[in-house]
Amino acid sequence: MDRDEFTIASATGVEVKLDVAGAGSRAYAFIIDFHIRLILAIAWFVAFALLSIGHVFPPPKSHDTPTTYILAAILPALAIYFLYHPVAEVLMRGRTPGKRTAKVRLVTTSGATPSTGAILIRNLFRLVDSLPALYVVGLACTLVTARNVRIGDLAAGTMLVHDRTDALAALVALGSLAGQTKLDTAALEVARDLLERWRTLEDSHRAMLARALLRRIDPGADRLSLEMTDAPDLRARIESILRGEAAQ
Repeated sequence: MDRDEFTIASATGVEVKLDVAGAGSRAYAFIIDFHIRLILAIAWFVAFALLSIGHVFPPPKSHDTPTTYILAAILPALAIYFLYHPVAEVLMRGRTPGKRTAKVRLVTTSGATPSTGAILIRNLFRLVDSLPALYVVGLACTLVTARNVRIGDLAAGTMLVHDRTDALAALVALGSLAGQTKLDTAALEVARDLLERWRTLEDSHRAMLARALLRRIDPGADRLSLEMTDAPDLRARIESILRGEAAQ
């Protein structure tokens, strides 16, 4: 079965289980992405040739070595081919068109969206994972590692999971909020959990938990002012934090 589970302990003590993608899902996503980047690279060659015929790009003189001309045709195609994965994963937050079709996503071991640095490291190690040919090293690594990861994932601290659960979407959202508000993911998770349970809590408990959370987020906050703030206003302050409006 092309699936295993990876459990993440949340800040509220609730365990979140993510479905780890196996070699089959990886291969499916890779094949789709391979064809897309190959088509894009070939499309550049064709477009360059047509533009040259139309004299948009001046053709090389017959008595000159057309080195510059050849580089102008080859380098952009190579850039498209080799930069496809890192650019797509950064712009699509851990996904590519192939990963999206295969319904998988790249995440960190804490369930968050990988940073640009982690994505670049992961893709740099494609040179190792692709050895000696057809990603033999990477495929072998996914078959023997606990989380079905390749060497690039081990170096970057990432893994591929099935993008089908609300839990994953929530963890990714928390990672985004952490970057926007400069708060740690644990505090944001507690804030969101408190708002989700708000209606089930007694008024006194709501206010007590909200004040404790706000003091944790902003240790320098005026304690007297917090004690004088009623529950609806406390909730509004927490909601503004989750919207990224109260950057710390």
